[in-house]
Amino acid sequence: MISAVLVFNNNGQPRLVKFYSQIDISLQQRLLKQIFSLVSNRPASACNFLPLPPLLAGSNSWNTSDADEPITLLYRHYATLYFIVISDSLESPLGLLDLIQVFVQALDQLFENVCELDLIFNFETLHATLEEMVVGGCVVETDLNKIVACVRESEKVLKKGHGMRPGGSGSSGVGGIGRGGFMGGDLVWAGR
Repeated sequence: MISAVLVFNNNGQPRLVKFYSQIDISLQQRLLKQIFSLVSNRPASACNFLPLPPLLAGSNSWNTSDADEPITLLYRHYATLYFIVISDSLESPLGLLDLIQVFVQALDQLFENVCELDLIFNFETLHATLEEMVVGGCVVETDLNKIVACVRESEKVLKKGHGMRPGGSGSSGVGGIGRGGFMGGDLVWAGR
C-alpha cells in the first residue's frame, strides 16, 4: 500500500503532499524536511530506492498494518521537481517507479510540457491526476490515455458548471437552498 505521494521542487518547497496513512501533523512536517534532505543530497547516479527515513525508524505511528513490514521510499528527479512515493513492501518498487513515470507523462500531456508553475497554478489538475491513479493508497489506474481523458473530462464539467455558480448555489444566490442548489434544482424550499 502506498503511504504517501510527495512532490518537491529543488529548494525543498512541497508542491504536492498526499498522505494515505494517518500520522501526526508535526511528524509530517519533520518527515517532509528529512525526506527532502535525504533525496536531494543523493548523487544523480545513486539508486532511486531508499530505506525508511531515520525519523520513522522504530515508530509505529506510520505503519499501521504490521510493525515488522519495511517501508520504502522511491523517488525520481525530473528537471526541477522530485517525485517521491512512500510505500510498504507489498508494492513492487519497479511498479511504483513506473507509476511515477506515468504520473509525470500524464501531467506533461495535460499541461503540454509541464513545469513547476503549472503545478502551482493548476493544483486542482495535479490532484485530479493523482486521484485518477491512486485511491486510498491503492493503485487503481496506470493507463496513460485513460488518466488524461478522465482528467480532461472532469475539467470540461467544471468549466461548463451545468449553470451552477461555485459553492453549489444556483440562480437563487443562497448556497444550497432554492432553485438549482439542491438535488439538481428539482426542489424549491418553501420555508416554514
